[in-house]
Amino acid sequence: MNLDRKESIASVWQNIVEEAKVALNKEPILEKFLQNTVLDHSGMGAAMSYHLATKLGNNTLPSSLLQNIMNDVFSDEQVTYAASQDIQATVDRDSACTSYSAPFLYFKGFLALQAYRAAHHLWNSGNRSLALLLQHSTSINFAVDIHPAAKIGSGILIDHATGLVIGETAVVEDSVSMMQSVTLGGTGKESGDRHPKIRKGVLLGPGAKILGNIEIGEGAMVAASSVVLKSVAAHSIVAGVPATVVGEAQVEEPSKAMNHYFKLSQ
Repeated sequence: MNLDRKESIASVWQNIVEEAKVALNKEPILEKFLQNTVLDHSGMGAAMSYHLATKLGNNTLPSSLLQNIMNDVFSDEQVTYAASQDIQATVDRDSACTSYSAPFLYFKGFLALQAYRAAHHLWNSGNRSLALLLQHSTSINFAVDIHPAAKIGSGILIDHATGLVIGETAVVEDSVSMMQSVTLGGTGKESGDRHPKIRKGVLLGPGAKILGNIEIGEGAMVAASSVVLKSVAAHSIVAGVPATVVGEAQVEEPSKAMNHYFKLSQ
């Protein structure tokens, strides 16, 4: 196992465990929930498997069976490391997040992203019907629809998340932040590579619609409710319907600054 990855996973998990112990002391009524979800598990992968299986299991895919599937997925160091980086991104960027345990336990944007990671792992392993079934359950439970074939990096913040849609051939690189109701979609019935490519450090505002096989360049920002139909240059700010360039990002990675305001270019 990569030592840096192992240490990162262990550090995030230790924070979650310590916070769960504090919460248990303050609110004993949560004892069963915190024991089952965090304190009974030896590591983040096992806890993630249990938590997701409990939330996403149904008559077609019982929680016990789903937990076994998830255990296999989250035994992969790369998947669990990506999850730890998503938690760290949420702690660092979401002003409403004051602990490591909050996204792990309660934030559906984070949980939907980890369910996608499991579905993506299944998809790449050839278990495509199972991957689609997991996508279906995730969509119903979290109101987030991410195709299991999409390619998503680590250190991703999906804030609030309701109404988020990411299509089959979309690519989202590392350190991207996106808000609720973002769509990374196609433009019609075309087949093949038809969805957006979101490069590192991009910030996608609430309700932004990016449509077609276009690129949102590194460190760019898409303002709230914009409809983007053409590629966006790196570090540009676009807004409007259809979106046009209205400024230039003042920081290298807007995704980390999380500042949705901008000054119009003169």
